Amino acid sequence: MKAVILVGGQGKRLRPLTLGTPKPMVPLANKPFVSYVLERLRNHGISEVVFSMGYLPDGIKAYFGDGGDLGLKVTYVTEERPLGTAGAVKNVEEHVGDGDFLVLNGDILTDLDLGSLIAYHNEKQAVATIALTPVEDPTAYGLVRTGGAGEVLGFLEKPSWDQIDTNLINAGTYVLRSEVFDLIPPGVEHSFERGVFPRLVGKGLYGYRSDDYWMDIGTPEKYLQAHYDILEKNVETSVSDCLDQDFVCMQGQVHLETGAKLVPPVIIGEGCTIRAGARVGRMAIVGPGCTIAAGSVVEESVLQEGCILEENAVVRRSIIARGASVGAGTLVAGGAIIGENARVEGDNILTNHIRVYPGTVVREGSIKF
Repeated sequence: MKAVILVGGQGKRLRPLTLGTPKPMVPLANKPFVSYVLERLRNHGISEVVFSMGYLPDGIKAYFGDGGDLGLKVTYVTEERPLGTAGAVKNVEEHVGDGDFLVLNGDILTDLDLGSLIAYHNEKQAVATIALTPVEDPTAYGLVRTGGAGEVLGFLEKPSWDQIDTNLINAGTYVLRSEVFDLIPPGVEHSFERGVFPRLVGKGLYGYRSDDYWMDIGTPEKYLQAHYDILEKNVETSVSDCLDQDFVCMQGQVHLETGAKLVPPVIIGEGCTIRAGARVGRMAIVGPGCTIAAGSVVEESVLQEGCILEENAVVRRSIIARGASVGAGTLVAGGAIIGENARVEGDNILTNHIRVYPGTVVREGSIKF
């Protein structure tokens, strides 16, 4: 069985993290997010993967190449214009061929048991099987109604509370027969959710309910939460083994000065320097090659590769993108994002979900927000 991974979106909700980096390549616990999708496919016996790409495709190609390092065969297809979820799959039809195949959204972190999903699909002799996951607030999603045998009965888009009779949503992973290609017009925008699946109701469309971990990382809040869940081992990933009994993961050689404090759970990337008097954690991820100066604090935050915190800088529940720096005595908190290679000089206060775009220089003492 082959798998198609949909990675064509621009990741607008994650900006500025995705202005220069495609969303699938945004680091999660210091690895490109989509690498977890590839690892999960490989671990379930899938050996051939097709990336259906759109926005900033070159970075994905350059990183994964032919897939050999992961034990996979990887093919890349780039759409000339946005084609929607189904249109993007139609665009790679020649690389999929006959037989059943998997489709996965490239922005979902999950430990869904793909083997069980495929077995269920085969047992039902389904034309298409949608993985379903329960959610706490069904009003924020489109819902999928199913019958007693798992057959999909219909769909309900973002209902009010008095309309709700299920809490199951489309989890963004499908098993499809190749005959589904016949339902998708070529070269035009078309979606599974609105264009294909409603036409299959009563014609072999099934839903597979899973209570496995599931998270759409498409917003800064969900991106942070995904890191917290990895740190607390709420989701099984390739990083889990590194977080041993003390929940401190060193991903290589780290220069930790005497007097520096790590508060687990934490992940520290290779080549980091953490000076005496600095405190990292709880719930912190520090990317490779970062420098954290004396007196600095990092809590519930993500620092991507090559970040610099000067003395007494504080970062709480925020994201510092690759190559950015935070000056002495500056506070970054409350969901703030500092973009790639930005420079926030000393004595600033950046909170309340403020965004600093890539390459921006925030002069000393100029923001108290």
